[in-house]
Amino acid sequence: MPSDGRFAPSLGGAGRFAPSPTGPLHLGNLRTALLAWLFARSAGAHFLLRIEDLDPGRSRREHEAGQLADLAALGLDWDGPVVRQSQRRERHRAALEALRASGRVYPCWCTRAEIREAASAPHGAGGAGSGAYPGTCRRLTAAQRAERERSGSPRALRLDAGGERIAFADRLHGTVEAAVDDLVLWRGDDTPAYNLAVVVDDADQRIGEVVRGDDLLDTTPRQLLLQRLLGLEQPAYAHVPLVLGPDGARLAKRHGAVTLADRAAHGEAPADVLAWMARSLGLARAGERVELPLLLERFDPDALPRAATTFRGSP
Repeated sequence: MPSDGRFAPSLGGAGRFAPSPTGPLHLGNLRTALLAWLFARSAGAHFLLRIEDLDPGRSRREHEAGQLADLAALGLDWDGPVVRQSQRRERHRAALEALRASGRVYPCWCTRAEIREAASAPHGAGGAGSGAYPGTCRRLTAAQRAERERSGSPRALRLDAGGERIAFADRLHGTVEAAVDDLVLWRGDDTPAYNLAVVVDDADQRIGEVVRGDDLLDTTPRQLLLQRLLGLEQPAYAHVPLVLGPDGARLAKRHGAVTLADRAAHGEAPADVLAWMARSLGLARAGERVELPLLLERFDPDALPRAATTFRGSP
């Protein structure tokens, strides 16, 4: 840690795509990767790949290899070696210890079911249905904590967020503001939680702008708070619209032929998928074949659609 107490170095200007290797990338994932690549390359920035393999039970090297192959098939390139989160545990733990030293970390024994029940109560944090952690274990007495420690139940470590409200400017959504609940920093299976790992890794990779799906918009205030507490510079953010299935839910395997391999089985090449993505983003005309250099020429972040795109079964 630097002598001034800050956790990490200053940020630079790279962009990144950070998939979890838990299965093949679907068209929504791939369109987000394309957008992240366009944001970075159009700004003359490096584009990095990070494999977010924090979940040892679901992460597979074969999925990672398939994901990299699919990105390459679309023509997306990246700079430097691929980074795996699972190999950065000591950096994540150092951040945890820095937060411990600030006195804002406490153990939590709540199960997911207990959290859902407490958060959905009318008196819960944020009101009924908010999903915010209500601070149950933060309010335990020393005797109650000692009793839970003796039980041997797995415990997570949470940040006492102090009910802070965090605002930020998103490239596509404008000003966003939300209260931060007591987020998990370290899970009961002794692995870092996503929000802690991602802010450490973004800082160490010198990410200047985070481009990701707008389903993650709500978690960004949590990450901004962690960045502030750890003395990290804060990147810019652009949360891009999702691809939905015909039922209006976020695109997933249950929606059918939604991967490059699936589309190939229907006689469609990666170039066909790229053309569909470009049309959905207003970067190509119907029936037009495009290549990445042309998309870079046409790309304007301010002109991107704000609404989600529905995939109805064929590019």
